[in-house]
Amino acid sequence: MSGKAKEKIVVVGAGLGGISAALSLKAEGFDVEVFEKNAHIGGKLNIREIEGFKFDLGPSILILPHIFGWLFEKYGKRREDYFQITKLEPQWRNFFEDSAVIDLYGDMADMEGELAKLPEPETRGFYEYIDYSRNLWNFAQKAYFGRGADNMDDIKEGFGKVELLRITDYFKTLAEGVDKRIENQHLRDIMAFFVKYVGSSPYNAPAILNLIPYSQLGYGEWYVNGGMFNISKGLSRLMEEQGIPVHLETEVDEIVIDKDAARGIVLKDGREISADIVVSNMEVIPAYKELIGAPDKFMADYEKKFEPSCSGLVVHLGVDVEYPVLAHHNFFFAENLREHMAKVYDRYELPDDPTIYVVCPTRTDKTIAPKGHEIIKLLPHIPHLQDKPFSREQYDALKEKLYIKLERNGVENLREHIVVEDVLYPEDIQRMYYSNRGSIYGVVSDKRKNKGFRAPKRSELYRGLYFVGGSVNPGAGMPMVSYSGQMVRDKILEDYGN
Repeated sequence: MSGKAKEKIVVVGAGLGGISAALSLKAEGFDVEVFEKNAHIGGKLNIREIEGFKFDLGPSILILPHIFGWLFEKYGKRREDYFQITKLEPQWRNFFEDSAVIDLYGDMADMEGELAKLPEPETRGFYEYIDYSRNLWNFAQKAYFGRGADNMDDIKEGFGKVELLRITDYFKTLAEGVDKRIENQHLRDIMAFFVKYVGSSPYNAPAILNLIPYSQLGYGEWYVNGGMFNISKGLSRLMEEQGIPVHLETEVDEIVIDKDAARGIVLKDGREISADIVVSNMEVIPAYKELIGAPDKFMADYEKKFEPSCSGLVVHLGVDVEYPVLAHHNFFFAENLREHMAKVYDRYELPDDPTIYVVCPTRTDKTIAPKGHEIIKLLPHIPHLQDKPFSREQYDALKEKLYIKLERNGVENLREHIVVEDVLYPEDIQRMYYSNRGSIYGVVSDKRKNKGFRAPKRSELYRGLYFVGGSVNPGAGMPMVSYSGQMVRDKILEDYGN
């Protein structure tokens, strides 16, 4: 290791991206220190306990667990000694307004049984689509993830232009990539809605994001035993073992810029912390605006290109009855998915007929709720915060629509059995995590605005400033956010020697 590999690095925020960056950089010999405004590490990976119910406030699905495993392997550790996981089958249960119920399996033998429920001619393209998704995933592994790519120039090396356009299905949207191969509308909706991982519309997102289904179907879907927050606990323990200081309830007020280079941070209490390198786990646009005061022209371009993803109305319920009709993960689809997406992503309106993500973790883990009770989490995607915000009454009217829709589709008498109700509104998400306009997934993936790319991990304005998290490449979701921290390590090693 060269002498320059001992630079002092401060990490702003202890979300999964910041944690991953800190662990990855410490393993390379850097002097790393982390500052977090909240009282816990993990960012949106958060927990709230009410009357015996343990609610995971943030992410609910774990895919690609090996990406987390890499953080432990760097230190000669095993991930399973820090948190354990259970594979889920079926991966999802899908409910439709015509009373159809279709389970989605990673095990293709079980999936055959589900496809048999549908008219045979309409299901012929399903496996063609899975092959298509796998090919996109394999391409991305080499040309996107493997290179830590931030733009098309990073990807195209080694590919002819025509070849690259063909492989990435460049001229199509995600939904067009699905519809070309799958005839049955229910299957189309199921596969198109994988875009939920990045909080975007399948009718606007680029076709390359059809790689997402294979990342789950091919590698499995998992639950973290005892609750998803145990990922944070495991990573926190690893950081303690490696001597990485994490200052909780310590808010950063400014990233110090001197001669176009990051030189450290200023805390809310006025203390200055000098550093050679700053890694921000705060989303890119809020960080540039609130912590630096970047030039207006630059910010205007970024805000146009990197629009925030959707937000959500996050409803946590404790109920005094069990609902075997539900799987661990469920989707209750809008009758017209295209219209639903247009309202949320094009017209920025609250949906009349929402598609609802419903998590029932007590299907798998009875330890997180009182005996005979169930946890049910509801998440409809809704627009990010607008200049003229929606009222609490409008949000609560939407919440009532959620209950009515679930009761109509088999979750009988839900409202009668609620004993605990806890709701996170978009304003809460913005306040708790300083996300851009209450975004849950960072930046929206839009074919016209950004071709599916997010902001670059290396600052375009200032030396020594880097970003991690859902607002930068490779994107949203726990594994990708963790991956961003590992990719930032590689960027810093490129810039500062290895």
